[in-house]
Amino acid sequence: MATRTDGRVQRGDQTRRAVLRRAVDIASVEGLEGLSLGRLAKELDVSKSGVFAHFGSKEELQLAAIRAGRRIFADHVVNGALEVRPGVSRLWRLFENWVGYSQGRVFPGGCFFYTVNAEFESRPGRVRDALAETRREWRGLLTRNAADAVQLGELSADTDVDLLVFELASFLETANSDSLLEDDPERPYRLARAAVVTRLSALATTGAPRPWEAES
Repeated sequence: MATRTDGRVQRGDQTRRAVLRRAVDIASVEGLEGLSLGRLAKELDVSKSGVFAHFGSKEELQLAAIRAGRRIFADHVVNGALEVRPGVSRLWRLFENWVGYSQGRVFPGGCFFYTVNAEFESRPGRVRDALAETRREWRGLLTRNAADAVQLGELSADTDVDLLVFELASFLETANSDSLLEDDPERPYRLARAAVVTRLSALATTGAPRPWEAES
């Protein structure tokens, strides 16, 4: 009995993971409103009732997709950067990892969150709240590392950390958006990298790490 139960649980977990992986891929292109329990069941050749049992409603599916997108984002952008020393080196790694995540099309529509944030930014509710919290986490991570770089004396003491983070995030989001529209999808990432290098170089103190120079 325990073996049969464990097998059902394992199959259920596999179905849930497959549904969420397909859901985030669809949402990165079509938005979260492009999701439906019936569509996912059909595309993955599983029962609609089985998908419904995992999520219960479209909103719950959307919220679960956001959590799945957050985990994938962390795997590709955040986790590896946390192994790098705090300060400028980690801030640069976060930037480079984000570029790799978007440019490498971890999601077929580019950045999952860029797409779904635009879709729900003016629509109050649980989905918007979840997206806003995820955005705060990401911006907060950038802010803490920029502040660490100032505290460590790697960036100028008069650095406006909030402005710097706003600029970095804007460069990244613009590169992602433009890469989906331009005939040369690599160009926006080159421009974003050049903009970030210019900004950090202007703020970096004498003797501070300059990881962008090691990669050039």
